[in-house]
Amino acid sequence: MSWLPDAEPQCVDHAGDVSPVELIIEPKSRDLGDFEVRRVLPSGKRQMVGPFIFFDHMGPAHFQPGQGIDVRPHPHIGLATVTYLYTGSILHRDSLGCTQLITPGAINWMTAGRGITHSERSSDQARQQLQVLEGLQLWVALPTEYEEVEPSFVHYPPEALPELDRDGARIRVLAGTAFGVDSPVKTLSPLVYVDVALHPGKTLALDINYSERAIYIVKGRITLAGESYEAGRMLVLVKGSEVSLRAEEETQLVVVGGEPLDGPRIAWWNFVSSSRERIELAKADWEAGRFAQVPGETEFIPLPER
Repeated sequence: MSWLPDAEPQCVDHAGDVSPVELIIEPKSRDLGDFEVRRVLPSGKRQMVGPFIFFDHMGPAHFQPGQGIDVRPHPHIGLATVTYLYTGSILHRDSLGCTQLITPGAINWMTAGRGITHSERSSDQARQQLQVLEGLQLWVALPTEYEEVEPSFVHYPPEALPELDRDGARIRVLAGTAFGVDSPVKTLSPLVYVDVALHPGKTLALDINYSERAIYIVKGRITLAGESYEAGRMLVLVKGSEVSLRAEEETQLVVVGGEPLDGPRIAWWNFVSSSRERIELAKADWEAGRFAQVPGETEFIPLPER
């Protein structure tokens, strides 16, 4: 027989229904020099949701003519970067020789694998005008068997991604399977990434079936199980829970998640691995200049103080 003191039950809304929200994560602001980001993952409360180990909300950053972003060449291993913009543009260059102007609505998937170097800058054309840059950059940790895969970069234009309209909800399936449709984006583990725009008063039932799921509110406000949540919050959902949310104003949100990876991951600076020794090797390789360089670029971000 067990005994518990009288107390309010946990994770229960005022109507008595069990809340589907397991955890609320509030981002921390990080100054990257040219602009500020809100870092959601990793946090002290949670390292990953599915294979997603990093989640940055960039901007909105306002640039006057002549200004822009200049993220100098830097390395990655053991992960894939996923860049998705709402406004503005970023010129991507990498050590494979790929050059791609990233624009709103496209998915840009760079698999670092055994190692890649890239830079992210504003183009010359973008610097000639006022620019507002806002978007999301996520990292996907790779399964152990693919941590040393050959690096690659794939650009998926907006028209390549499935888009649905459901009674006031515009749904774009950026990766994985959701709402009965499959994204063409190739991934190395089961995951989901969905962008949703909701008009005020509209509701949406999440038809997304993965073990781990989280909602990040980009802008606006939603009600979920009787509780109100504002922009800039990540709501990690209870496994297997049924979720129906309502937009209280014009709202933009994303849903991320997937299946857990095959073990814990170590993240240090721009490196992710299942092996601490591999992280140390990546540090030494970057310090010694053994990573491939981005063609035409001579600048680089030095290794942080150990």
